[in-house]
Amino acid sequence: MIAGSGVTHSERTGAKTRAAPHRLAGIQTWVALPEAHEDDAASFEHRASRELPLIEGEGKSVRLILGTAYGERAPVSTFSEMVYADAVLAAGARLPLPTEHEDRGIYVVEGAIEIAGTSYEAGRMMVFRPGDAITVKAGTHGARLMILGGETLNGPRYIWWNFVASSRERIEAAKEAWRAADFSGGRFHLPSGDDAEFISLPG
Repeated sequence: MIAGSGVTHSERTGAKTRAAPHRLAGIQTWVALPEAHEDDAASFEHRASRELPLIEGEGKSVRLILGTAYGERAPVSTFSEMVYADAVLAAGARLPLPTEHEDRGIYVVEGAIEIAGTSYEAGRMMVFRPGDAITVKAGTHGARLMILGGETLNGPRYIWWNFVASSRERIEAAKEAWRAADFSGGRFHLPSGDDAEFISLPG
């Protein structure tokens, strides 16, 4: 989902799904847009998992979601060079991090990993120095982790509630547009078929 100048979406579970036992696990990740694309029109792109490159071997399974890694490129549109991948490692498996991205990090979803003799459990995130050769070793019960990284941003990004921008002035403009609640002719439009209510601006 590309937020651009502003996007709204609905997150609801249907009555049929709620009536039966069900599970959902996921990670929501926000990627800052380059300044040249902050005011692009909002858009949405869906790719089935079968379209995303799967790199497997030696106890490793890496699903590339965004960008480039290990000689593969995901088909999802991006506005800057990056990597975002879901990696599952068997016990003791080793995975070198891609080296083509300046900024790189790992978030441990399940299990534990070891890097340079130090162990990191689920729920931990590491950010690495540019250029360092990093290899991850899965713990005795294996591990699942998210690999992320890309180009260094040209400056800071600011976040307030659901708004992210390269300047505080852009944040204030978004706040005013949401507060105005002009969902027919204003900056924001509520989702078609689910526009009977909305969350008011905090504070």
